[in-house]
Amino acid sequence: MAKNLEENRIAKLEKIRALGVDPFGSRFEKTHSLARIRTDFTEDGPALVVRTAGRIILFRSMGKLIFSTIRDATGDLQICLRKDDLPEDFALAKLLDLGDGVGVEGEVGKTRTGEITIFVKKLVLLNKSLLPPPEKWHGLQDVDLRYRQRYVDLAVNPAVMDVFKKRSAIIEHIRQTLLGQEFIEVDTPALQPIYGGAAARPFTTHHNTLDMELFLRISPELYLKRLLVGGMERVFEFARVFRNEGISTKHNPEYTLLEVYQAFGDYNDMMVLTEQLISTAAQKVHGSMVVPYTKKTSGPSHTPEEQTIDIDYTPPWTRLSYTEALARYAGVAADDISAVRSKARQMGLEEKNMDDAVVINKVFEECVEQHLVQPTFVIDYPAGLCPLTRRLPDNPQLALRFEAYVMNMELGNAYTELNDPFVQAENLSGSLAGEDTDETMRVMDDDFIRALKFGMPPAGGLGLGVDRLVMLLTNSPSIRDVILFPLMRPS
Repeated sequence: MAKNLEENRIAKLEKIRALGVDPFGSRFEKTHSLARIRTDFTEDGPALVVRTAGRIILFRSMGKLIFSTIRDATGDLQICLRKDDLPEDFALAKLLDLGDGVGVEGEVGKTRTGEITIFVKKLVLLNKSLLPPPEKWHGLQDVDLRYRQRYVDLAVNPAVMDVFKKRSAIIEHIRQTLLGQEFIEVDTPALQPIYGGAAARPFTTHHNTLDMELFLRISPELYLKRLLVGGMERVFEFARVFRNEGISTKHNPEYTLLEVYQAFGDYNDMMVLTEQLISTAAQKVHGSMVVPYTKKTSGPSHTPEEQTIDIDYTPPWTRLSYTEALARYAGVAADDISAVRSKARQMGLEEKNMDDAVVINKVFEECVEQHLVQPTFVIDYPAGLCPLTRRLPDNPQLALRFEAYVMNMELGNAYTELNDPFVQAENLSGSLAGEDTDETMRVMDDDFIRALKFGMPPAGGLGLGVDRLVMLLTNSPSIRDVILFPLMRPS
């Protein structure tokens, strides 16, 4: 069936060529978007003549009269094609299909039913669509197909287009907020000879000319800290990072990470900054700091159910220490490793060959994260998990680190940065055994240690998952819904 439809469209394409029309168009200058036409048109005002363009999403031919709806990036609008108004172009109009791109020129008015309509005096074919749109433009519903064919998804699902417009607005808002506080936006290498700055498995590649192994970055952190050494006191980067890990509703191997570093600050400054960036982004896209989020849950009979929760991003957010959270929700003390390991075994974890800090964090992830729904800073992590972080002065077993949680999901991670080169070298030279021993932050970078010896000021640093933030602020259930082209297994 689909093959026949494509063949019919190709036959129409040849008829269009026979009319002397290029079926794939050329430059067309628009005077108005469809949204602006709706705004500018008034029945009592002067005549509104427009040139605009869009994709045909509805087509009703009634002999010498055709009503069609076109769509551009700003919305939909009806057009009217009358044979008397288009003596030279009406033969072309009869050959149009759903999905075709057209340019039109004409006067805006209303039909007898009150519909704002462009009464077309000139018609231009901008591109012939050879494949029919899905489901007669009622929306592409197959989730897998939506991700694989995002170009169709955007064209037929206005709500999807809206998500990515909001994503752009969120990123731009964060950028302007940081620039307004005298941060400098920078770019650091995506190809790195030594990977570091996070606990993750890297993608590896090879540079032929230099005959050397390189890694796609798992974090820009160590390069941004080098900039602090160089005298850039406030820096940030929207970095594409790559982690060779699983795929889920919260994970894509390639994603966008905002990293921010502020000289002479600490993790308290990063908490205030995180609250500000996120709460004002919510205000920007929703007009409110209270944003609903719908989460799928399993009902009594294991059938999927939905629960909508109003997330209140208004500062200040809850602060909860790591040890307090572990005691409250897991029933164990972080410094009682015997009890923690016993808890891990009860949970079915193979903890025997894991470092103490890794076991503690596995129990934390399993028992605590499910309770962190409203925006919460979990502060002061076990130092063994944080080799790049300064320790609490009165308790070296704890690190000045926080993670920001919303809807049971880690959204950001921040430190009071370690700038002692000798302690940093000792931390990076150790090993932290877990289930995946190559997922470690303890990769020695001699040049980074050299930079610290030159002198890095005390600083606070923040990493914020942009895709997860967009998920939350657009009520999207999966990270794939907010990444234009997520990684997919070959079909």
